[in-house]
Amino acid sequence: MASINVRKETGKLYFDFKFRNQRCREQTTLKDTAVNRKKLEKVLERIQAEIMLGSFDYARTFPNSRLIKKFEEIERKTLIANGATEIPSFEKYANIWFEQTKVQWRDSYTDTVHYILFKRLIPQFGDVKISNIKKMDLLEFRAGLAKVTKKNGIGLSPSHINRHMKIMRMILIEASDNYEFTSPYRGIKPLKVPKSDIQPFTPEEINLILNNVRDDFVPYFTIRFFTGMRTGEIDGLKWKHIDLDNRRIQIRETIVKGEVSYTKNDFSQRDIQMSEPVYQAFIQMKSSTGDQEFVFVNKNGNPLEHNAVTKRVWYPLLDSLGIRRRNPYQMRHTAATLWLASGESPEWIANQMGHANTEMLFRVYSRYVPNLTRQDGSAADKMLSNVMEGTTNA
Repeated sequence: MASINVRKETGKLYFDFKFRNQRCREQTTLKDTAVNRKKLEKVLERIQAEIMLGSFDYARTFPNSRLIKKFEEIERKTLIANGATEIPSFEKYANIWFEQTKVQWRDSYTDTVHYILFKRLIPQFGDVKISNIKKMDLLEFRAGLAKVTKKNGIGLSPSHINRHMKIMRMILIEASDNYEFTSPYRGIKPLKVPKSDIQPFTPEEINLILNNVRDDFVPYFTIRFFTGMRTGEIDGLKWKHIDLDNRRIQIRETIVKGEVSYTKNDFSQRDIQMSEPVYQAFIQMKSSTGDQEFVFVNKNGNPLEHNAVTKRVWYPLLDSLGIRRRNPYQMRHTAATLWLASGESPEWIANQMGHANTEMLFRVYSRYVPNLTRQDGSAADKMLSNVMEGTTNA
């Protein structure tokens, strides 16, 4: 019977199950805790289900296992005994691929892939034997996507079309490796994506917004303007990650579709240095939500829902002030441009933003880069304090 066990000599958990009449023990790096056992039990349930369905891929699940070659040899002998390998239809293979691969993704990305796969790719290629799909078929499919219009009458963006094609490419490359045919995706380049146009707010606009927004949202927008946090990061911000003594915000989690999860990537795990306006905003919030889990909550005590804030607070405020509508994400761009204007080091800014390096900083904000001399956040602190003087004096 399949189980999760622990090696006494290391204290680490391992999988213990049977596959093709072979007993398999696969070591993990996780310590023996209730939380880790629960995680591995879920994985083991998936493994058992895939074994029953005949879709379990040992090499994908345990890529470093010494048993892979053994099972490959068993598979080869089985194929020889049963005759030629039958190459499946795109739909059959795509279903197996999705079930095996989704364990690697966060829920929001799984939903995206599921929609693209079952609403677009399978309806187009479902009955076709996967090895019979040609390059021309892929190009025709892409051309068809370019003609699709959404409910608002706007067509699919190049980046969204590329996302469809990327999923198709992953499926075809893996299938070609498994069934030894040449992937038809070779030589297809992604569509050119227009450079994103950032629209940061000016200090005058920031003052106008912070002087006129509802009192309970002043700290929220102050922190967004002056920290560069992503929407999911600030909405999912917990008090346990706020270090007021050292004036640091620890970005460790994000909230996506109401679910708290890991940040966008490893580089997004960072500590943001609080400027004086940000520090004062947290002090103000501490008095109102300091006894709750999340820093920013709605009237029911739940984390803020960004769509509700955008529609009910943000856009009505901009409209009333005569400020051109920009989505709230532009507050993140505003923080970056303010830091650049203050002369802070690109490395320091990239770290505050959660970028892997300065490449994106120069690519996205190139026209805002002046002579850069400082590297410790002091220049930014001075500039943001000056910006806030306009708020307090208004």
